[in-house]
Amino acid sequence: MDSRRPGSDLPALAAEATPPGLRFNGLDQLLGYHLRRAQGAAHRDYLAMLGKARLTQKQTAVLWLVDANPGVAQGAIGAMLGMDRTTMMVLVNRMEARGLLRRSRSRTDRRRRELHITPAGARLLAKVRERIGRHEKRMKDLYTPQELETLRRLLSRLQHLEGTGPG
Repeated sequence: MDSRRPGSDLPALAAEATPPGLRFNGLDQLLGYHLRRAQGAAHRDYLAMLGKARLTQKQTAVLWLVDANPGVAQGAIGAMLGMDRTTMMVLVNRMEARGLLRRSRSRTDRRRRELHITPAGARLLAKVRERIGRHEKRMKDLYTPQELETLRRLLSRLQHLEGTGPG
């Protein structure tokens, strides 16, 4: 068994991936650069794990949340996921066209659009959850339990960061 700490060889791997003669000139010191690279790697692994399911991470999150909250307002799901109304509407339109979600008007508030997962959506979500479990394990295996908890805590701070623009 390898006694090294999980992920301890990652800096060496990054150095090997950099072509000779190229310099970062400080780019590799930017937090945003590392967050984007990490997100890209996680996204590529996610897509590979999902294979033919043809679901984006946003679509998966919507299915997951609608399954857990039948009849939830479309706007509430969009707010939970940080999506604007237009993006949420386009996403739900696509998922409804695929037969994964059903959208209906609320009986109590005609302006409100409620979402329900369809049987086909529930079957697909069950398959996807198993694959996501494997994807999550691959990522979590890079860290010790203590590192993983620290990472979660630190990333949660960034989730609430609001841009203020130039100046």
